[in-house]
Amino acid sequence: MRASLLQIQVDPHESVDSRRERVASLVRDQAGADLVVLPELWTVGAFAFERFATEAEEADPATGPTALAMSAAARDAGVWLHAGSVVEKGHEAGALYNTSLVFSPSGELVATYRKIHRFGFDRGEATLLAAGTTPVTVPHPQATLGLATCYDLRFPELFRALVDAEPEGARVLVVPAGWPAKRAGHWTLFARTRAVENQCFVLACGTAGSHAGVAQAGRSAIIDPWGEILAQSEDNAETVVTADLDVSQVDKVRETFPVLKDRVL
Repeated sequence: MRASLLQIQVDPHESVDSRRERVASLVRDQAGADLVVLPELWTVGAFAFERFATEAEEADPATGPTALAMSAAARDAGVWLHAGSVVEKGHEAGALYNTSLVFSPSGELVATYRKIHRFGFDRGEATLLAAGTTPVTVPHPQATLGLATCYDLRFPELFRALVDAEPEGARVLVVPAGWPAKRAGHWTLFARTRAVENQCFVLACGTAGSHAGVAQAGRSAIIDPWGEILAQSEDNAETVVTADLDVSQVDKVRETFPVLKDRVL
C-alpha cells in the first residue's frame, strides 16, 4: 500500500476557496497512491475558532463544497482519499462537528467520522463543537483503516476499539491533525506509541504554517507496527510524505510478538 500524507500550509491570507482548489490539484498529483491523507480542518484552520460557524458545511457532508471538490479530485486521481476534516453543521439546531471525510477512487463518500475528543479544556473547540460518539473503521481493499483526529491521539481506548472492531479491526490508523508546535514532541511520541501498543501502521498527517497564530508542529509521519518511522517531514513546511506499507507486516508482528492476546481488561 502506497500512502501519501499531504502536509498542507494553512495561510490566513489565502481564501478558503483558493486553498480548496489548490489542495484538489495536489490530490490529483498523487495518482498512483493507494491512500492519500489530508490534515484536520485544513480549509479553515484548527484554531480559527471565530470562523467555525461561518465556514461550516451542510449536515449532509457529501453536498458541501469541500466534499464536492475532494470527491472530484479522488475520482480524477483514482485514489482512496481521507480528505481530512471539515466543520460540519449537525442536524440539531446550532450543532457543529469536526467531521472527517473518506472517499473511494470512484469519488463516493464511503465514511465519515465525527471527532470524539474535543480539545480546549472548556474553551475553543471543546465549547464550540459537539462530540462524536462512534468509532469508525473503513474497509480499504488492502487494509482496514481506523479513523481518529488530532486530540483523539491522547486517548488509547479509542484505538483499542478500532483494533477490536467487527467484522475486521483496524490495521492502519489514520490520524489527521492540527497539532501545535509547542507540543510537537507529544505528537510524535503518541503516534509511535499508538503504533506499538496496537501493532498497527499509523499515518499521522499534520499541517504546516500556523492556524490563527498558533504555530503548527508539522512532522507528518508514517510509522510501522514496531514504532519505526518509515517517512517523516523535516519541518512544518508544506510537503508530501510518502512510504510503501507492507500491510502483511501487521499480522507478522502480531504473530511473532502476540501481546494483544495477553490483554486482561
